[in-house]
Amino acid sequence: MVNNADKDPRVSDWWQTEIVEMAPGMIRFRGYPIEELIGNVGFAQMIWLMLRGELPAPEQAGLLEAALMSAVDHGPQAPSIAVARMAASCGIGLNNAMASAVNVLGDVHGGAGEQAVDLYTRIAAECDEGHSLAQATADVVAQEMTAGNPFIPGFGHRFHPIDPRSPRLLELVDEAAAAGVVSGRYAAIGREIETTLARRKGKRIPMNIDGATAVIYAELGFPAPLARGLFCLSRSVGILAHAWEQSQDTARNKGPMPKDYLWAYKGKKLRHLDSGGD
Repeated sequence: MVNNADKDPRVSDWWQTEIVEMAPGMIRFRGYPIEELIGNVGFAQMIWLMLRGELPAPEQAGLLEAALMSAVDHGPQAPSIAVARMAASCGIGLNNAMASAVNVLGDVHGGAGEQAVDLYTRIAAECDEGHSLAQATADVVAQEMTAGNPFIPGFGHRFHPIDPRSPRLLELVDEAAAAGVVSGRYAAIGREIETTLARRKGKRIPMNIDGATAVIYAELGFPAPLARGLFCLSRSVGILAHAWEQSQDTARNKGPMPKDYLWAYKGKKLRHLDSGGD
């Protein structure tokens, strides 16, 4: 391999990164030789290292792994999973089906975790200004609702009265807080949002998977935008599994509903070219 940097440093400086160093026979991630990482560092630890620059403590890695594994799948009713299966039924490769599915993870489907982390950090900032947790939460929730947001991100679920994933995740956060691994601050904020919503709406709106994983990401110090990226990594596992399963099926071009069902047509009635458009 030609070392172009010896000829012109502008070549080597075109891309600059602190993440990976590579030369013939050498690969280092954040300074660690890959051969030392293999067999000693798990996938969640590697994600942390790549994003944060240092290896996490085992307890931190355990919390991150719990958040990642808890959100891998929610069945074909989830748009990303449905898209993966429909794409696979069209005969395309796994990478194409996965890309199609990940591309629908936006603000509405897939973005609630990022939005919840942002919500939690806004409440935390209010507390840092001297407001009580209850007052800070009430103020920020009121701002959200005044802005016309019908849902508070991370709370409520259209299928589950209580999301079965959330209590266990919060239990793990509580254990980590008791051990001094995390502060527990964002778990308290999340629970206070539940209390505030119950007071405003007259019924409990429990924390969902996005809210619970957002608690973990916030407790671990991940910025809000990374919460969405981490969710994409997590959900990609389910996307891959469903795309692979569907690719083994003989059904072709499987659309969003059975072929003997048709959509509701709301357009103009039958008309002909020679009728003047009437």
